[in-house]
Amino acid sequence: MEEFSLSTMIAVFEEMFGAWLFWAMVAVAVAITLAWIYVLVRDRALSFRKYLVAQLSMPFGAVAAVWFVMWITNSTLADIGGPIDWIVLLGVAVLGAIGLAILVYVVQSLMRGRQSEA
Repeated sequence: MEEFSLSTMIAVFEEMFGAWLFWAMVAVAVAITLAWIYVLVRDRALSFRKYLVAQLSMPFGAVAAVWFVMWITNSTLADIGGPIDWIVLLGVAVLGAIGLAILVYVVQSLMRGRQSEA
């Protein structure tokens, strides 16, 4: 890779995950993000109870994201080489944790509706 650009990264992710899976994951991420924005606008505030439950789900999201990437790439933890591999793996874990936390918050908000904090 001579240059680092968005199109290069999209090509790498399409090659790694396959075009259909990659764009399906992008569509799901956009849908969940739009649902989160809808919930925030509808409720006009964060519910700290829902936020706490969402934070408690974060380790599961991190582990699931790392496991998913390892499964898709047909690798194991023994295949991790240098520091960049660890940085990428940590980035995947962080994104998985944040993604699951947002999903859990949205699902709670859509299922329970708006509730008072008192």
